[in-house]
Amino acid sequence: MPTSIHHIIAKNDLIRRAYEFAKQAHNGQKRKNGEPYFNHCIATAETLSAWGLDETTIAAGFLHETPKTKDETKVLRAIEHEFGKEIASIVSSFIVIGKIPYRGTEGKVENLRRFIIYLSQDIRVMLVKFAARLDTMKSLYIYPDDVQQTIALKTMEVYAPLANQLGMYRVARDLEDLSFPYLYPDDHRTLVERVRERFEERERYLERLKPVLAHELKAQGVSIVKIETRAKHYFSLFKKLLRYDMDIEKVHDLVAVRLLVPTIGDCYQALGVIHRLWQPIPGRIKDYIASPKPNGYQSLHTTVATPEEKITEIQIRTPEMHEVAEFGIAAHYAYDRLKGTTNYRNRQSSIAEVTDLTLTRELRTFPKTLGELSFFKNRILVLTPKGEVIDLPSGGTPIDFAYHIHSDLGDRASGATVNGKIVPLHTELHSGDIVEIMTQKNKRPSESWLAFVKTSHARENIKAALRTAPTVPLKDNHRTIEIRLTAEDGSGIIREISRAVAELRVKIKKLHVRPHARDKNLQIVKIECAFIAAPQVTKLLAKLGRLKGIQSATAIRS
Repeated sequence: MPTSIHHIIAKNDLIRRAYEFAKQAHNGQKRKNGEPYFNHCIATAETLSAWGLDETTIAAGFLHETPKTKDETKVLRAIEHEFGKEIASIVSSFIVIGKIPYRGTEGKVENLRRFIIYLSQDIRVMLVKFAARLDTMKSLYIYPDDVQQTIALKTMEVYAPLANQLGMYRVARDLEDLSFPYLYPDDHRTLVERVRERFEERERYLERLKPVLAHELKAQGVSIVKIETRAKHYFSLFKKLLRYDMDIEKVHDLVAVRLLVPTIGDCYQALGVIHRLWQPIPGRIKDYIASPKPNGYQSLHTTVATPEEKITEIQIRTPEMHEVAEFGIAAHYAYDRLKGTTNYRNRQSSIAEVTDLTLTRELRTFPKTLGELSFFKNRILVLTPKGEVIDLPSGGTPIDFAYHIHSDLGDRASGATVNGKIVPLHTELHSGDIVEIMTQKNKRPSESWLAFVKTSHARENIKAALRTAPTVPLKDNHRTIEIRLTAEDGSGIIREISRAVAELRVKIKKLHVRPHARDKNLQIVKIECAFIAAPQVTKLLAKLGRLKGIQSATAIRS
């Protein structure tokens, strides 16, 4: 770690205050192995500091779990009061993401990853999430087996791919390797036993090769920043072996040589020296400098036949390319504007110059694979109770949600809960909401729904259901309309309902009120009216639906 977290705490007032706030909030909390829970917050902040991130992100790293210690809303308000809206927003988004249910089924993982990125908005939310997840995975052994499996699976299928998409290769590979033994214990054990000696043998060979390479580069006038060896991560090796029928002889980058040189010109000059020194393998030269990967990765890769007929991969890059390769988008914030300095205070000031840290801005110039997020400008993403992501237009309602899932669910919708609370069917949903639809047997759509639904799919299904609704072939003057309302319990609501009906000159024959069967705060209001034509029914239901305290409004012809 470039700078001790305790040194930063002592020197930086914001970080010191966040440290003390979080320490007090977690006072007395223990992890399952008996150690203070606050150690997790320290480890998270240490990782963010090691990545060279700004004081705001490090402070959020200390605070990321504090809302869970007491009343969440009160703690978030306290954080905003003490540390400002920016840090409170990062912590709040972190908590929301942590609540997303995960089942890992039905191919919905990619949608879930997009959903997490969309909810983050500020990329620092994801950086805090990765730092916290790394510490969680390092201490996963303290949890019960079933919890280990759940956390490891989400890490492998959601967070490691997200880190990879953001160019944070080291983080992605570390998360995979930490998950590997919990998800595939037998394969992990076999692989480690099988390749341990081969790793050591290759590393010893490449250590002998490094002085030869260094001598030749210097003789040709190529400056060297560093030559190091890089062992392939276990899970990456496992995936590669699966493609090669587990034949380890076909894996030539088990341990690779990584060469860091000062400039791009030095990269290409070094490549020429290496190819004169050792025979390149045809088809194994990759220029990711001229053509970077979508997530910003740049490097030259070549595979050569070295002495003793050893096939060796060599990667050539500048120190700046190396930082981006290791830490991806974090390196862009922490290093691109440093102009070579490694002083923490200078890092902090250079980060402070970034006035817009939103993910949508960065995606215009960073990972092209995530550029599709502009699609969500006029969209919202909500969740089913099982964690399936549902894409709706802005302003979408529970009825739009229900019809998106299935027409039968929409037709029978009688109520909805959003984040566990009963809401009116015309409620406007927001990204991150967890929505559940309540149904009723023999329930039919209401004409009033047409006034507030946002999707053409919902509107068409409602109209189709209304066209096929059973009718009673009686003369108009013998027919009535029954209006059924679910309303909040209150003395003034009946007066407001009666006034709304009277304003449309609709005659009320009978009005009956009874308590709601499942919610003591609600009541069911039944109004029997003289027959009115369909357009006027739609107008009446829309008017009633807009009244404060009305949860739902439906009409039944009789």
